[in-house]
Amino acid sequence: MGVGTLLLRQATILLVDWTIPNIEQVPNLKILQLSIAGFDRVVKQPLYTDTKITFCTSNGIYSTKIAEHVFLTLLSIRNSFDQLLSQQRSNIWDDSTYPHPKDLLGFTIGILGYGSIGRQVARVARALGMNIHAYTSSSRRTPRSKIDRGYLLPGTGDPNGELPDAWFSGTDKPSLHAFLSGIDVLVCSLPLTDSTRHMLSTAEFGILGKRKAYLVNVSRGEIIDHDALTMAMKEGLLAGASLDVTEPEPLPSDSELWGMGNVVITPHIGSAGEGYLARVVDLFETNLGRLSAGERMFNIVKKGKGY
Repeated sequence: MGVGTLLLRQATILLVDWTIPNIEQVPNLKILQLSIAGFDRVVKQPLYTDTKITFCTSNGIYSTKIAEHVFLTLLSIRNSFDQLLSQQRSNIWDDSTYPHPKDLLGFTIGILGYGSIGRQVARVARALGMNIHAYTSSSRRTPRSKIDRGYLLPGTGDPNGELPDAWFSGTDKPSLHAFLSGIDVLVCSLPLTDSTRHMLSTAEFGILGKRKAYLVNVSRGEIIDHDALTMAMKEGLLAGASLDVTEPEPLPSDSELWGMGNVVITPHIGSAGEGYLARVVDLFETNLGRLSAGERMFNIVKKGKGY
């Protein structure tokens, strides 16, 4: 038996990326800390489904980078940045065809999933003078219920849930449609579960099309019905779309979305950046400290919810 195998068998607490050990490899494991935020890759693993091991994600450490990506791509579409770059590469100074778009002041941004990422998006949106509508599956009517109890980087997010001008909730279509009907930009930042798969399809794009909204997806590609999205884009229902995640990944080379001028496609790099390993370690150390002090650890995955 190798040293690594022996250490795994002895471990009661383990830090991993998305590579989940088999049950037989970790017979003494009690707590598993993931370095990733999303849990959809793990939710059907036997180590999660068939044991009482406590799983913790790294929610909170990627929020700033992903929020930057949201506005980088949204503003690049809205301000025709591809046109400007094309002119620069051709040494052309010409403002005659620039569309002169209005700024985002007074626009309403809808944030579908108000966790650490959604709250940081809201923080940036407020700085741009946008109205903020939040949507969560469960009701958040009291100040206590709006508090973010996950891990937060200092000075980020919306810890007390005070930024939304309106807070929608529900797991039914009428509630979702009421939320979608009043927004100019939709940001998807919710976890992928059985109930959120293809949450956005033909009916939802029809509602967004009434205000010709923008769509930004930084959660999981499976949240969106891509056939319905492609049709909505072809019909001009949406002003633009930013897709850092797709279904499937990689997006097939023959997808019509590739050739659309008002669509930005990036290869699931919205959270990529330097310094995140150190943040993971900081979170891990924080959770170990809370465990030693008898306090609840951050980002414990709730059985049955899958996040």
